[in-house]
Amino acid sequence: MAILPCLVKGMRDYSSLQLYRRNYILSIIRSIYALYGFEPIETPALETRTTLTGKYGQEGEQLIFNVLKSGNFLGGIAEAISPTEHRKLKPLISDKGLRYDLTVPLMRYVAAHQHQICFPFRRYQVQPVWRADRPQKGRYREFLQCDADIIGSLSLLCEAEILKLIYDIAAQLGIQNFCIKINHRGVLSAITDPEKETLFCTIVDKLEKIGFQQVVTALQEANFSDATIASLSLLQNFKGSNAERLIQLQTAIGHTDQGSKAIKAFTDILAQTHTLGLPDQVCAIEPTLARGLNYYTGLVMELTIANSLVGSLGGGGRYANLGNLFGATGLVGVGFSFGIDRLYDIMEAQNLFQSIPTYSTEVLLTNMEENGATQLLHLLRQLRVDGFKSELYPEQVKIKKQLTYAHKKNIPFVVISEKAGSVNHYCILKNMQTGVQNRYSWSELCDALRTALAATC
Repeated sequence: MAILPCLVKGMRDYSSLQLYRRNYILSIIRSIYALYGFEPIETPALETRTTLTGKYGQEGEQLIFNVLKSGNFLGGIAEAISPTEHRKLKPLISDKGLRYDLTVPLMRYVAAHQHQICFPFRRYQVQPVWRADRPQKGRYREFLQCDADIIGSLSLLCEAEILKLIYDIAAQLGIQNFCIKINHRGVLSAITDPEKETLFCTIVDKLEKIGFQQVVTALQEANFSDATIASLSLLQNFKGSNAERLIQLQTAIGHTDQGSKAIKAFTDILAQTHTLGLPDQVCAIEPTLARGLNYYTGLVMELTIANSLVGSLGGGGRYANLGNLFGATGLVGVGFSFGIDRLYDIMEAQNLFQSIPTYSTEVLLTNMEENGATQLLHLLRQLRVDGFKSELYPEQVKIKKQLTYAHKKNIPFVVISEKAGSVNHYCILKNMQTGVQNRYSWSELCDALRTALAATC
């Protein structure tokens, strides 16, 4: 019985066209990361449960893909646990999981190699992550993240550089109507009980998804005070420019220690980004922006598109305590992560892929009955020696079929070799886009092809 060719929900295959486009996005991101002095690292897909757990909050940890222990993972379990205590079952049958993000593995890596690393450590990482989430538009179970982090510095210049980096990448990709929203955890800390701050941020993080009234209901059910809810409502209604919002924040929370620190951080960071060349209107203070991950402690940021249902195109912020969990006391960091899949969706919706090459092969060498195989292989070898991405059609079939093949693969040029046996071999170079054909000797072909390809770029 044949196996049904189906995908696991939330996972995707990628066609050549999609990969050409994704690779274009990645090339822009990597080039700008390098421009800013970030260096690449990679970490394994699997991490231990002790590495992954205790960092993302209760809701985040429910989305970790746990991997079963090898061998008889159920041995002795029936006697050790009752069926109703399923949460206790995970550590008994699983000691590892697929990485949830790239930040926690980064801090594990830094803690393990801190004596070899030069600080401040600027690293970038482009790798897939996995989340056992409910699949929907713009949300997948496997997706590619592109992180850039600066580890080992408390300077707010790091935040300013990250914000300018986000802008440079979005602008270079040609994305329209984007905005970088920023907030500071001190803003939310200033209006809630310190012991319930993590829960408060987790609930407020759902604001755009479920709406303000449902957030209020959730806060009431979690026994948050009326004063906290009223303060959140006040922040929700702030309007105007960043300068005007800073004035409103000063009035609302400037009298608190957390609030005054947040306002000072906003003021310094915005001044530094202005000097770096970040347009003032691109970056907007959003006092209710929370970012749901537990490890953020300072500035948080998101890249968003106006009037889009895709959600944020990336997020990040400052974290101060992750290093402590791995024995690297005092190692603070700040970073940002782009979601490639959402970037792709937005760029496709905004028709930004029109000028990106969608082919690998540059020239197809046709295979005709009257041509000798030896001569064709010799020409194919010469084309590749000269650096042309080329292929020989493997079968001797009608020219129409071979041209159709070239058209479907978006191959820009086709070489049709004339009958072998003459002293001076000639061939036809056909431009598949314009239909123009020119006749060249074999000695002239490579120069003509190089000129023709340059003209199409």
